[in-house]
Amino acid sequence: MTTNGWRVTALHHVAIAHGDDPVCEGLFSELLGPASHAEDGPGFLERMYPVGAAYVQTLEASGDGVVQRFLDKRGPGLHHIAFAVDAIDAALADLQARDVALIDRKARLGGMGTRIAFLHPSATGGVLVELVETTPGSRAAASAGGEEAVDG
Repeated sequence: MTTNGWRVTALHHVAIAHGDDPVCEGLFSELLGPASHAEDGPGFLERMYPVGAAYVQTLEASGDGVVQRFLDKRGPGLHHIAFAVDAIDAALADLQARDVALIDRKARLGGMGTRIAFLHPSATGGVLVELVETTPGSRAAASAGGEEAVDG
């Protein structure tokens, strides 16, 4: 919890990267039910599986891009964890002021109408961390029953 105009409000999602092997999607569909959302990104297909108030996100490489580069370097597995925040612009300003290494210095559009930004793994013990802000009108807020977001 911070006192600089923002705070982490929840675990938003855990993301798993994989290639075109259907085993990953098949298992999550069996365990969690069908994906509640699917969306194409640059070189990947994102699927969101609801788990309580959070999601498991799968990132299936569909071409050149960040997911394929991740798979080429590390193979399939945990890609990142994401935290919901109540004010992403304040969070980024605060983290920059504290010299936290960031991939994104400004928020950008994420899946389901969210705003997202990534912290560099060098700042978080080697784990890629995403910050996610859900606005009341986003599809992520609607999927969460109008409550605080859980997508990115």
